[in-house]
Amino acid sequence: MGSGYWGHHITSGTTFYITKNKGTSANLFTDWEIHGKKTGTNLTPGQAFTMEWGLGQVLPLKKDFSRLLQLGLVGYDQWQVSSNGGTFLVGPIPVPASRIPYYSVHAIGFQSNFILPVKGLALFFKYEDEYRAKARPEGRTIVFGGTFTLRIPRPLPPKQ
Repeated sequence: MGSGYWGHHITSGTTFYITKNKGTSANLFTDWEIHGKKTGTNLTPGQAFTMEWGLGQVLPLKKDFSRLLQLGLVGYDQWQVSSNGGTFLVGPIPVPASRIPYYSVHAIGFQSNFILPVKGLALFFKYEDEYRAKARPEGRTIVFGGTFTLRIPRPLPPKQ
């Protein structure tokens, strides 16, 4: 389900390994959203900029690195950066959408990943609590899931 408009995104992502063994990392993802006109209206939501960031540490649960736990501090910041376009009706009175205040929100939380590299399996859980929300409600983000990597063609077993 969408919000009734097309959008274009300019994104970037980077990881910086803080330690030589790449066990500690800092991550940054950015997204500039450019919105189109909302279907069935003359409203165009303003553009938005989002930053997602994290600082994580990998902990080997087995000495052979076949089981890993990654723990980290994560968060995001989002700002509306341009005016809304068009008009909407408040009763019979047309009001310019540009009069709607710009929104912003910030969140901080934690993420944990359980990784089985040889099996190509990773499970994750993330919790973020929003604060300092302006012109929108505050909330919480709870995400959990997993990924499985199919290796095609299958890697050859190690020579004995």
